[in-house]
Amino acid sequence: MTNWVYPLGTAADGKWDVSIGTSDSSLTVDGWAHTGLKVATLPAGAAVELSAAEEERIVVPLNGSFTVSVDGTNYPLNGRASVFSGPSDVLYSGTGRAVTISSAGGGRVAVATAPAKASYPTRLVPAAETPVELRGAGNCSRQVHNFGTPAALEADRFIVCEVLTPAGNWSSYPPHKHDEETEGETSLEEIYYFETQVAAGSPGPADADAIGYQRVYASDERPIDVSAEVRTGDVVLVPYGWHGPAMAAPGYDLYYLNVMAGPGPAREWLISDDPHHGWVRQTWDSQNIDPRLPFGA
Repeated sequence: MTNWVYPLGTAADGKWDVSIGTSDSSLTVDGWAHTGLKVATLPAGAAVELSAAEEERIVVPLNGSFTVSVDGTNYPLNGRASVFSGPSDVLYSGTGRAVTISSAGGGRVAVATAPAKASYPTRLVPAAETPVELRGAGNCSRQVHNFGTPAALEADRFIVCEVLTPAGNWSSYPPHKHDEETEGETSLEEIYYFETQVAAGSPGPADADAIGYQRVYASDERPIDVSAEVRTGDVVLVPYGWHGPAMAAPGYDLYYLNVMAGPGPAREWLISDDPHHGWVRQTWDSQNIDPRLPFGA
């Protein structure tokens, strides 16, 4: 059976903590074709390089600040202290361009990728221009940074965003799917890259074992059954099926970076809710958004 869950260290490759689905990934995942992710932790003064390839890329600082060189032109990214500090500058490199990422002070950086043919300009998206959405209500409240969605970024194939969920809340909920090309739904692979932290004001120690949970289950005859405990640096792949909730355990905030792309003609995020649970959306009308949001206010 194909492995869909990669705890920290199990998808490492050279300087990369995570390397899955990219043009240069040595890790092969059967049936995985449309999305990729690389994550690196750089010491001060260090750099990582990506050769030109037929894939588009977006560079996302997780903590620390970086300089990204795209075919010799430098773009400074004012990063952040952590993923829970609010949006960061991000850089879309376009397709077929060599990329070098360096950091004077060190930090952790992610690169979301997708095989692509069409060429779009390199674009710096400053943190101040990142669309921030507060989605859901009550204990389904979460915060979404939509820097790589079709409404915010010109790109060929992928849809990229990040989601922050306060301790005890559920996101990616109700469970939904996007695994077929039909009216009202698009076929998209999806990567979840997770980070966790002890929630502000929690009595727990700063070095507590912060955890979250991710659920994926079958929507048709194709078998998939994932119930994963996740921590900082873990990755869950969603090739198809219902997915959700992503649960922030009490006492611990949950972050995930989403990378989606698929074979269909349209770059759209169109979903179908699990009919057993879609009614939950109606309950949000009578609830307020969690007052702990937004992160980084």
